[in-house]
Amino acid sequence: MKQLEQYQNQMKTELQNILQFWLKHAPDEHHGGFVGAMNHENIPDYSAPKGVVLLARILWTFSAAHQAIPNEQYLNMTQRAFDYLIKFAFDAEFGGVYWKLLPDGQASDSRKQIYAHAFVVYGLSEFYAATNNELALEKAIELFHVLEAKSYDTQYGGYIEAFNKNWSAIHDVRLSGKDKNEKKTMNTHLHIIEAYANLYKVWPDKVLKSKIIHLLQLFVDYFIDSTSFHLNLFFTENWELRPDVISYGHDIETAWLLLDCAIIIGDIEWVGAMEELAVKIANAAAEGLDSDGGFWYEKRMADQFLIREKHWWPQAEAIVGFFNAWQISQQKHFLKKALHSWQFIQNHIIDKKYGEWVWGVDANDRIMQLENKIGFWKCPYHNARACLEMYQRLSMLTF
Repeated sequence: MKQLEQYQNQMKTELQNILQFWLKHAPDEHHGGFVGAMNHENIPDYSAPKGVVLLARILWTFSAAHQAIPNEQYLNMTQRAFDYLIKFAFDAEFGGVYWKLLPDGQASDSRKQIYAHAFVVYGLSEFYAATNNELALEKAIELFHVLEAKSYDTQYGGYIEAFNKNWSAIHDVRLSGKDKNEKKTMNTHLHIIEAYANLYKVWPDKVLKSKIIHLLQLFVDYFIDSTSFHLNLFFTENWELRPDVISYGHDIETAWLLLDCAIIIGDIEWVGAMEELAVKIANAAAEGLDSDGGFWYEKRMADQFLIREKHWWPQAEAIVGFFNAWQISQQKHFLKKALHSWQFIQNHIIDKKYGEWVWGVDANDRIMQLENKIGFWKCPYHNARACLEMYQRLSMLTF
Protein backbone atom coordinates (compact mmCIF):
# COMPACT_ATOMS: atom_id res chain seq x y z
CA MET A 1 0.00 0.00 0.00
CA LYS A 2 1.50 3.27 -1.15
CA GLN A 3 -0.20 5.07 1.74
CA LEU A 4 1.62 2.90 4.30
CA GLU A 5 4.95 3.33 2.54
CA GLN A 6 4.46 7.11 2.73
CA TYR A 7 3.47 6.72 6.39
CA GLN A 8 6.73 4.87 7.09
CA ASN A 9 8.82 7.62 5.50
CA GLN A 10 6.94 10.30 7.44
CA MET A 11 7.54 8.46 10.72
CA LYS A 12 11.29 8.28 10.10
CA THR A 13 11.47 11.93 9.11
CA GLU A 14 9.48 13.09 12.12
CA LEU A 15 11.58 10.96 14.47
CA GLN A 16 14.73 12.59 13.12
CA ASN A 17 13.13 16.06 13.45
CA ILE A 18 12.27 15.42 17.11
CA LEU A 19 15.74 14.12 17.89
CA GLN A 20 17.42 17.09 16.20
CA PHE A 21 15.34 19.46 18.32
CA TRP A 22 16.52 17.78 21.52
CA LEU A 23 20.11 17.65 20.33
CA LYS A 24 20.02 21.40 19.72
CA HIS A 25 18.00 22.65 22.68
CA ALA A 26 18.17 20.16 25.57
CA PRO A 27 21.85 20.16 26.66
CA ASP A 28 22.57 22.49 29.59
CA GLU A 29 25.92 24.08 28.86
CA HIS A 30 25.78 26.08 32.12
CA HIS A 31 25.36 23.31 34.69
CA GLY A 32 25.79 20.08 32.74
CA GLY A 33 23.24 17.49 31.82
CA PHE A 34 20.06 18.93 30.34
CA VAL A 35 17.92 21.98 30.96
CA GLY A 36 15.11 21.46 33.43
CA ALA A 37 12.61 23.55 31.50
CA MET A 38 12.15 25.39 28.21
CA ASN A 39 9.08 27.36 27.30
CA HIS A 40 6.89 27.23 24.21
CA GLU A 41 9.18 29.68 22.37
CA ASN A 42 12.34 27.67 23.11
CA ILE A 43 13.62 29.97 25.86
CA PRO A 44 15.39 27.83 28.49
CA ASP A 45 15.00 28.24 32.24
CA TYR A 46 18.35 27.35 33.72
CA SER A 47 16.98 27.81 37.25
CA ALA A 48 14.40 25.04 36.87
CA PRO A 49 14.86 21.75 38.75
CA LYS A 50 15.81 18.73 36.68
CA GLY A 51 13.42 15.81 36.76
CA VAL A 52 15.07 12.39 36.93
CA VAL A 53 12.26 11.07 34.72
CA LEU A 54 13.24 13.60 32.03
CA LEU A 55 16.88 12.45 32.20
CA ALA A 56 15.90 8.77 32.02
CA ARG A 57 13.55 9.35 29.10
CA ILE A 58 16.26 11.19 27.16
CA LEU A 59 18.59 8.25 27.84
CA TRP A 60 16.02 5.73 26.59
CA THR A 61 15.02 7.77 23.53
CA PHE A 62 18.48 8.30 22.09
CA SER A 63 19.62 4.78 22.98
CA ALA A 64 16.64 3.29 21.13
CA ALA A 65 17.03 5.68 18.19
CA HIS A 66 20.73 4.90 17.79
CA GLN A 67 19.97 1.19 17.48
CA ALA A 68 17.38 1.82 14.76
CA ILE A 69 19.19 4.62 12.92
CA PRO A 70 22.88 4.59 13.97
CA ASN A 71 24.12 8.13 14.51
CA GLU A 72 27.15 9.38 16.43
CA GLN A 73 25.22 12.42 17.69
CA TYR A 74 22.57 10.14 19.20
CA LEU A 75 25.28 8.05 20.82
CA ASN A 76 26.93 11.14 22.32
CA MET A 77 23.56 12.22 23.71
CA THR A 78 23.08 8.85 25.41
CA GLN A 79 26.51 9.11 27.02
CA ARG A 80 25.75 12.59 28.32
CA ALA A 81 22.49 11.39 29.85
CA PHE A 82 24.07 8.26 31.33
CA ASP A 83 27.00 10.11 32.88
CA TYR A 84 24.71 12.68 34.48
CA LEU A 85 22.33 10.08 35.89
CA ILE A 86 25.13 8.00 37.36
CA LYS A 87 26.80 11.06 38.92
CA PHE A 88 23.74 12.78 40.41
CA ALA A 89 20.55 10.69 40.41
CA PHE A 90 21.57 7.79 42.67
CA ASP A 91 21.30 7.97 46.46
CA ALA A 92 24.56 6.53 47.77
CA GLU A 93 23.27 6.49 51.35
CA PHE A 94 19.90 4.75 51.16
CA GLY A 95 19.83 3.38 47.61
CA GLY A 96 17.50 4.10 44.74
CA VAL A 97 17.23 7.34 42.79
CA TYR A 98 15.98 10.80 43.61
CA TRP A 99 12.81 12.36 42.18
CA LYS A 100 14.33 15.66 41.06
CA LEU A 101 17.58 17.58 41.17
CA LEU A 102 18.60 21.22 41.58
CA PRO A 103 20.06 22.91 38.48
CA ASP A 104 23.59 22.06 39.68
CA GLY A 105 22.69 18.38 40.07
CA GLN A 106 22.25 18.22 43.85
CA ALA A 107 19.16 16.47 45.20
CA SER A 108 16.16 18.82 45.35
CA ASP A 109 13.36 16.46 46.34
CA SER A 110 14.84 13.37 47.95
CA ARG A 111 11.60 11.37 47.97
CA LYS A 112 11.71 7.93 46.38
CA GLN A 113 9.02 7.95 43.69
CA ILE A 114 8.79 4.46 42.17
CA TYR A 115 7.71 5.90 38.83
CA ALA A 116 11.15 7.51 38.48
CA HIS A 117 12.89 4.25 39.39
CA ALA A 118 11.00 2.46 36.63
CA PHE A 119 12.11 4.96 34.03
CA VAL A 120 15.74 4.81 35.12
CA VAL A 121 15.63 1.00 34.72
CA TYR A 122 13.99 1.54 31.31
CA GLY A 123 16.68 3.98 30.19
CA LEU A 124 19.66 2.08 31.59
CA SER A 125 18.61 -1.21 30.02
CA GLU A 126 18.18 0.46 26.63
CA PHE A 127 21.57 2.18 26.98
CA TYR A 128 23.13 -1.20 27.71
CA ALA A 129 21.47 -2.66 24.60
CA ALA A 130 22.93 0.18 22.54
CA THR A 131 26.44 0.26 24.03
CA ASN A 132 27.13 -2.90 26.08
CA ASN A 133 28.09 -0.63 28.98
CA GLU A 134 28.33 -3.07 31.89
CA LEU A 135 27.81 -0.39 34.54
CA ALA A 136 24.44 0.44 32.97
CA LEU A 137 23.27 -3.16 33.27
CA GLU A 138 24.66 -3.41 36.78
CA LYS A 139 22.76 -0.30 37.88
CA ALA A 140 19.54 -1.43 36.19
CA ILE A 141 19.69 -4.78 37.99
CA GLU A 142 20.52 -2.99 41.25
CA LEU A 143 17.36 -0.88 40.90
CA PHE A 144 15.28 -3.97 40.13
CA HIS A 145 16.39 -5.45 43.44
CA VAL A 146 15.71 -2.15 45.22
CA LEU A 147 12.15 -2.06 43.89
CA GLU A 148 11.53 -5.63 44.94
CA ALA A 149 12.98 -5.09 48.40
CA LYS A 150 11.44 -1.68 49.14
CA SER A 151 8.32 -1.19 47.00
CA TYR A 152 6.87 -4.65 46.39
CA ASP A 153 3.89 -5.37 48.65
CA THR A 154 4.41 -8.89 50.00
CA GLN A 155 0.92 -8.95 51.55
CA TYR A 156 -1.34 -7.77 48.72
CA GLY A 157 0.94 -7.80 45.67
CA GLY A 158 1.82 -4.90 43.46
CA TYR A 159 4.03 -1.92 44.23
CA ILE A 160 3.67 0.98 46.67
CA GLU A 161 3.83 4.36 44.95
CA ALA A 162 6.38 6.39 46.95
CA PHE A 163 8.54 6.65 50.07
CA ASN A 164 10.70 9.09 51.98
CA LYS A 165 14.44 9.30 51.28
CA ASN A 166 15.18 6.52 53.80
CA TRP A 167 12.34 4.32 52.43
CA SER A 168 10.03 5.04 55.35
CA ALA A 169 6.32 5.59 54.66
CA ILE A 170 5.36 8.97 53.18
CA HIS A 171 1.96 10.64 53.57
CA ASP A 172 1.68 12.22 50.12
CA VAL A 173 2.56 9.65 47.45
CA ARG A 174 1.21 11.56 44.45
CA LEU A 175 3.15 12.01 41.22
CA SER A 176 1.43 15.35 40.62
CA GLY A 177 -1.26 17.56 42.09
CA LYS A 178 -3.91 16.16 39.75
CA ASP A 179 -3.53 12.60 41.04
CA LYS A 180 -5.37 10.91 43.87
CA ASN A 181 -3.25 10.28 46.95
CA GLU A 182 -3.45 6.47 46.81
CA LYS A 183 -0.73 3.90 47.39
CA LYS A 184 -1.17 1.94 44.16
CA THR A 185 -1.66 3.43 40.71
CA MET A 186 -2.10 2.02 37.25
CA ASN A 187 0.36 4.53 35.79
CA THR A 188 3.30 3.47 37.93
CA HIS A 189 2.55 -0.23 37.46
CA LEU A 190 2.40 0.28 33.68
CA HIS A 191 5.86 1.79 33.67
CA ILE A 192 7.28 -0.81 36.04
CA ILE A 193 6.21 -3.62 33.69
CA GLU A 194 7.50 -1.63 30.71
CA ALA A 195 10.87 -1.21 32.46
CA TYR A 196 11.05 -4.81 33.64
CA ALA A 197 10.30 -6.11 30.14
CA ASN A 198 13.00 -3.88 28.68
CA LEU A 199 15.44 -5.18 31.28
CA TYR A 200 14.42 -8.75 30.49
CA LYS A 201 15.53 -8.27 26.87
CA VAL A 202 19.13 -7.86 28.06
CA TRP A 203 18.93 -9.84 31.32
CA PRO A 204 16.53 -12.82 30.92
CA ASP A 205 16.34 -13.65 34.60
CA LYS A 206 13.72 -16.15 35.84
CA VAL A 207 12.69 -14.06 38.85
CA LEU A 208 12.36 -10.99 36.66
CA LYS A 209 10.11 -12.95 34.28
CA SER A 210 7.90 -14.05 37.18
CA LYS A 211 7.51 -10.42 38.23
CA ILE A 212 6.47 -9.42 34.71
CA ILE A 213 3.83 -12.17 34.74
CA HIS A 214 2.67 -10.97 38.17
CA LEU A 215 2.24 -7.47 36.75
CA LEU A 216 0.30 -8.76 33.73
CA GLN A 217 -2.01 -10.58 36.14
CA LEU A 218 -2.54 -7.38 38.17
CA PHE A 219 -3.69 -5.60 35.02
CA VAL A 220 -6.18 -8.37 34.31
CA ASP A 221 -7.40 -8.56 37.91
CA TYR A 222 -7.54 -4.86 38.82
CA PHE A 223 -6.41 -2.24 36.34
CA ILE A 224 -8.40 -3.24 33.24
CA ASP A 225 -12.10 -2.86 33.90
CA SER A 226 -13.70 -6.14 32.84
CA THR A 227 -16.91 -4.40 31.71
CA SER A 228 -15.85 -1.14 30.06
CA PHE A 229 -12.22 -2.09 29.21
CA HIS A 230 -11.08 1.36 30.32
CA LEU A 231 -8.23 1.49 32.84
CA ASN A 232 -8.85 1.84 36.56
CA LEU A 233 -6.24 4.29 37.79
CA PHE A 234 -6.15 4.46 41.60
CA PHE A 235 -6.33 1.85 44.37
CA THR A 236 -5.73 1.59 48.09
CA GLU A 237 -3.00 -0.68 49.41
CA ASN A 238 -5.43 -3.64 49.60
CA TRP A 239 -6.85 -3.03 46.11
CA GLU A 240 -9.99 -1.04 46.86
CA LEU A 241 -10.79 0.95 43.74
CA ARG A 242 -10.88 4.75 44.02
CA PRO A 243 -12.70 5.90 40.85
CA ASP A 244 -11.39 9.09 39.29
CA VAL A 245 -11.16 9.72 35.55
CA ILE A 246 -11.07 7.86 32.26
CA SER A 247 -7.65 8.60 30.80
CA TYR A 248 -7.90 7.94 27.08
CA GLY A 249 -4.15 8.24 26.59
CA HIS A 250 -3.43 5.63 29.24
CA ASP A 251 -6.10 3.37 27.75
CA ILE A 252 -4.52 3.30 24.31
CA GLU A 253 -0.93 3.20 25.64
CA THR A 254 -1.75 0.17 27.79
CA ALA A 255 -3.41 -1.57 24.84
CA TRP A 256 -0.13 -2.03 22.99
CA LEU A 257 2.44 -1.94 25.81
CA LEU A 258 1.11 -4.98 27.69
CA LEU A 259 1.15 -7.06 24.52
CA ASP A 260 4.72 -5.93 23.87
CA CYS A 261 5.71 -7.11 27.36
CA ALA A 262 4.08 -10.51 26.82
CA ILE A 263 5.91 -10.90 23.50
CA ILE A 264 9.25 -10.01 25.11
CA ILE A 265 8.98 -12.76 27.73
CA GLY A 266 7.84 -15.22 25.05
CA ASP A 267 4.78 -16.52 26.91
CA ILE A 268 2.34 -17.76 24.25
CA GLU A 269 -0.69 -17.83 26.56
CA TRP A 270 -0.10 -14.28 27.76
CA VAL A 271 0.49 -13.10 24.19
CA GLY A 272 -2.90 -14.47 23.18
CA ALA A 273 -4.63 -12.94 26.20
CA MET A 274 -3.01 -9.55 25.63
CA GLU A 275 -3.87 -9.57 21.93
CA GLU A 276 -7.52 -10.05 22.79
CA LEU A 277 -7.41 -7.31 25.42
CA ALA A 278 -5.49 -4.94 23.13
CA VAL A 279 -8.40 -4.89 20.67
CA LYS A 280 -11.02 -4.47 23.41
CA ILE A 281 -9.10 -1.66 25.11
CA ALA A 282 -8.52 0.09 21.77
CA ASN A 283 -12.26 -0.04 21.08
CA ALA A 284 -12.95 1.45 24.52
CA ALA A 285 -10.32 4.15 24.06
CA ALA A 286 -11.86 5.16 20.74
CA GLU A 287 -14.64 6.83 22.75
CA GLY A 288 -12.11 9.61 23.34
CA LEU A 289 -11.60 10.37 19.65
CA ASP A 290 -12.91 13.63 18.22
CA SER A 291 -14.16 13.82 14.63
CA ASP A 292 -10.89 15.53 13.57
CA GLY A 293 -8.78 12.57 14.70
CA GLY A 294 -7.63 14.26 17.90
CA PHE A 295 -7.75 12.45 21.23
CA TRP A 296 -9.42 14.15 24.18
CA TYR A 297 -7.45 14.16 27.42
CA GLU A 298 -9.72 12.76 30.14
CA LYS A 299 -13.32 12.36 31.29
CA ARG A 300 -14.31 12.63 34.93
CA MET A 301 -16.24 9.57 36.00
CA ALA A 302 -18.28 11.27 38.73
CA ASP A 303 -20.10 13.69 36.42
CA GLN A 304 -19.00 12.51 32.93
CA PHE A 305 -17.34 15.90 32.35
CA LEU A 306 -15.01 15.80 29.33
CA ILE A 307 -11.73 17.68 29.70
CA ARG A 308 -11.67 19.19 26.23
CA GLU A 309 -7.94 19.38 25.68
CA LYS A 310 -5.78 17.38 23.31
CA HIS A 311 -2.34 16.87 24.85
CA TRP A 312 0.62 15.74 22.80
CA TRP A 313 1.22 12.38 24.44
CA PRO A 314 -2.21 10.73 23.98
CA GLN A 315 -1.99 11.65 20.29
CA ALA A 316 1.36 9.85 20.07
CA GLU A 317 0.07 6.76 21.83
CA ALA A 318 -3.02 6.71 19.63
CA ILE A 319 -1.12 6.13 16.40
CA VAL A 320 0.63 3.09 17.89
CA GLY A 321 -2.31 1.71 19.85
CA PHE A 322 -4.78 1.80 16.96
CA PHE A 323 -2.22 0.52 14.46
CA ASN A 324 -1.43 -2.34 16.84
CA ALA A 325 -5.14 -3.20 17.07
CA TRP A 326 -5.31 -3.24 13.26
CA GLN A 327 -2.31 -5.55 13.05
CA ILE A 328 -3.99 -7.99 15.44
CA SER A 329 -7.56 -7.85 14.13
CA GLN A 330 -7.19 -6.60 10.54
CA GLN A 331 -10.25 -4.42 11.24
CA LYS A 332 -9.79 -1.51 8.84
CA HIS A 333 -11.37 1.07 11.13
CA PHE A 334 -8.36 0.78 13.44
CA LEU A 335 -5.94 1.59 10.61
CA LYS A 336 -8.12 4.56 9.64
CA LYS A 337 -8.01 5.78 13.24
CA ALA A 338 -4.21 5.51 13.35
CA LEU A 339 -3.86 7.43 10.08
CA HIS A 340 -6.40 10.04 11.20
CA SER A 341 -4.52 10.54 14.48
CA TRP A 342 -1.30 11.16 12.56
CA GLN A 343 -3.11 13.67 10.36
CA PHE A 344 -4.31 15.53 13.46
CA ILE A 345 -0.76 15.58 14.83
CA GLN A 346 0.54 17.01 11.58
CA ASN A 347 -2.17 19.66 11.48
CA HIS A 348 -2.19 20.76 15.13
CA ILE A 349 0.52 19.24 17.34
CA ILE A 350 3.78 19.48 15.40
CA ASP A 351 5.17 22.96 16.04
CA LYS A 352 6.11 24.23 12.59
CA LYS A 353 7.52 27.49 13.99
CA TYR A 354 9.63 26.47 16.98
CA GLY A 355 10.06 22.73 16.39
CA GLU A 356 9.09 19.55 18.27
CA TRP A 357 5.46 19.15 19.39
CA VAL A 358 3.37 21.61 21.36
CA TRP A 359 2.02 20.54 24.74
CA GLY A 360 -1.48 20.44 23.28
CA VAL A 361 -4.44 22.38 21.96
CA ASP A 362 -7.79 23.31 23.45
CA ALA A 363 -11.25 22.55 22.06
CA ASN A 364 -10.83 25.37 19.53
CA ASP A 365 -7.40 24.12 18.41
CA ARG A 366 -5.63 26.98 20.17
CA ILE A 367 -2.10 26.07 21.31
CA MET A 368 -1.59 25.75 25.07
CA GLN A 369 1.29 28.23 25.02
CA LEU A 370 1.77 28.46 28.80
CA GLU A 371 3.01 24.87 28.93
CA ASN A 372 6.67 23.95 28.45
CA LYS A 373 8.29 22.47 25.35
CA ILE A 374 10.86 20.77 27.61
CA GLY A 375 10.06 20.07 31.24
CA PHE A 376 9.37 17.69 34.06
CA TRP A 377 6.80 15.83 31.96
CA LYS A 378 7.51 17.10 28.44
CA CYS A 379 10.17 14.71 27.22
CA PRO A 380 11.19 13.08 23.89
CA TYR A 381 9.58 9.84 24.98
CA HIS A 382 5.98 9.48 23.83
CA ASN A 383 6.37 11.16 20.45
CA ALA A 384 9.83 9.84 19.55
CA ARG A 385 8.86 6.35 20.71
CA ALA A 386 5.65 6.45 18.68
CA CYS A 387 7.52 7.46 15.53
CA LEU A 388 10.20 4.83 16.14
CA GLU A 389 7.64 2.13 16.92
CA MET A 390 5.65 2.94 13.79
CA TYR A 391 8.74 3.14 11.59
CA GLN A 392 9.83 -0.31 12.77
CA ARG A 393 6.38 -1.86 12.47
CA LEU A 394 5.88 -0.45 8.98
CA SER A 395 9.37 -1.60 7.96
CA MET A 396 8.27 -5.20 8.60
CA LEU A 397 5.29 -4.94 6.23
CA THR A 398 5.47 -5.80 2.55
CA PHE A 399 4.16 -2.97 0.41
